[in-house]
Amino acid sequence: MTDLVARTLRRVRRPLLLTGIVALPFAWAPIAAFGEDHAFLINASPSLPNWAFWLDKSAPIARGSLIFFEPPASAMLERHFGKGPHLFGKRVIGLPGDVVSHEGAEVLVNGRKVGARLARTRLGLTLSPGPEGVIPRGCYYVGSDHPRGFDSRYAEVGFACRGHILGSGRAIL
Repeated sequence: MTDLVARTLRRVRRPLLLTGIVALPFAWAPIAAFGEDHAFLINASPSLPNWAFWLDKSAPIARGSLIFFEPPASAMLERHFGKGPHLFGKRVIGLPGDVVSHEGAEVLVNGRKVGARLARTRLGLTLSPGPEGVIPRGCYYVGSDHPRGFDSRYAEVGFACRGHILGSGRAIL
């Protein structure tokens, strides 16, 4: 290192350090606020095709949105996924006011087939048909394209409702 470079670094180092110390509290608040409303999530389930998601807690939820929510606790969830809490990521298929119906094993939203129910889980536990009727305000019918997806097709998951929804996400990997 030349003498000129060494002297310049000595002169600049202290003001840069002081600027950083003074600026850090001002930068920390927006960073902390951003961290409260956003998260990076890793998917361990084959029910969604992607493995990494960006969660935004304040993003609007619409048909086709990917949402992350905590399903109701149950012995079946614990048996299949271990002790909770559990975080599920599913696509929004039905919105408040839409009508869910069952025809045999088929599940329909507003008369359009959105999936088929299975009688048992991969571990042989009996599955109950999910809710039918008008989707209540603040709730969503959620699902996936995976034939064994554990979603609103089954009463054990039911509708994903406000208070249990962490936010909307988007696949990034």
